[in-house]
Amino acid sequence: MRIELPHRSERFGAVRIHGVQEVWELDSGGEPAALEDPGWQSIHHVPTATINDYERRMAIVIPVMGERLKVLDGVLSGIPHDCLIILVSNSERGPVDRYRMEKETLRRFCRLAQRSALLIHQRDPGVAAAFADAGMPELLDEEGLVRNGKGEGMLIGLALAQLSGREFVGFIDADNYVPGAVYEYVQAYASGFHLAESPFSMVRISWRSKPKIQAGRLFFNRWGRSSQVTNRFLNLLISAYSGFGTEIVATGNAGEHAFSLDLALRLQFAAGFAVEPYEYLNVFERYGGVITSPDDDVMRDGVEIFQIETRNPHFHENKGADHVQEMRLQALNVLYHSPIATPDVREEVLEFLNQEGVIGEGEEPPQELLYPPMSVVDWDTFGRVLGDKSESFRQIEQVRPSAVERQTPIPDIPDSESKG
Repeated sequence: MRIELPHRSERFGAVRIHGVQEVWELDSGGEPAALEDPGWQSIHHVPTATINDYERRMAIVIPVMGERLKVLDGVLSGIPHDCLIILVSNSERGPVDRYRMEKETLRRFCRLAQRSALLIHQRDPGVAAAFADAGMPELLDEEGLVRNGKGEGMLIGLALAQLSGREFVGFIDADNYVPGAVYEYVQAYASGFHLAESPFSMVRISWRSKPKIQAGRLFFNRWGRSSQVTNRFLNLLISAYSGFGTEIVATGNAGEHAFSLDLALRLQFAAGFAVEPYEYLNVFERYGGVITSPDDDVMRDGVEIFQIETRNPHFHENKGADHVQEMRLQALNVLYHSPIATPDVREEVLEFLNQEGVIGEGEEPPQELLYPPMSVVDWDTFGRVLGDKSESFRQIEQVRPSAVERQTPIPDIPDSESKG
């Protein structure tokens, strides 16, 4: 991949936010020629071998909730071969068992592609027991199960990525219609991690376009309706501290994003659709220098956030205006109640929510659920309880044609089928 180097960055304490970088070439070949990348060049060549090295150390989490199986199959086909697939489903189990169909789709794909994967259902009682016993009971609802919500599914995926021993974890939504876009996202993740100078890094995808059908024609819209609002208020927060207006944040609602595990396990995550914008907020809260940081090593090395604009258009399922409204309101809820939100920022949020008719005069937005960092989890206990009690956990082994070479993603933990 040939990618634009960051030409503009802004600081928020120990956090460095890089401006949007463009992808110039999807496949730039092997090693660069001599003197191809002198220091003055603005385009960086990331060799194929380098990208492959990061992919071997990366898990890709796909949160699924009733997406069409053919669309899911396309997403799977776009994930580079050496990445570990982790599918976290919150689909219906009855009257039609959608989870079983997703399992069959994943199994068939892995058998034909000769690769390994992990699969689990979000509402599995064994997953809830593992979190409760390992020190993170906050994730459970009144029924004693992991709460419904995208953020909660992402946390399960993050836990499995940690158990698998991977160093990086990426997230990709299951409703993407373009397998080539999925492939490009992962290439962009790898390129961002390659450029990072800190072990604590995050890569977020900025779509070049999000096409819609308008008046019988394909219109390549630049920004989603939710992103416009979330980006505006995150930039307002940064401006409140820097004293300068900014538009540096362009990926506040990015469903496609990736972390180094070193960073991800130290962050708090928000419930539901507040999860993506709160990733920005919590990085600012913990490492922005406004309040005391719990991690001296992160403050020393800093956090890098990359925003990479991809070439492929983003075609995905249209989930309606209510879904968009819910996403942006949850983003503003966590911003309003953040301990680093200034009075002026809170006032702007209230004014917007009043104009939208979401809250009345004198009311405050509701608080979203926030979970502790996954660094509190006892991983030995989590893995043992998951292996003992989970009913839906599956490890799909990579089997070569000779049936001699097998690869189990987490060899020390039995899945529900291996237990008989």
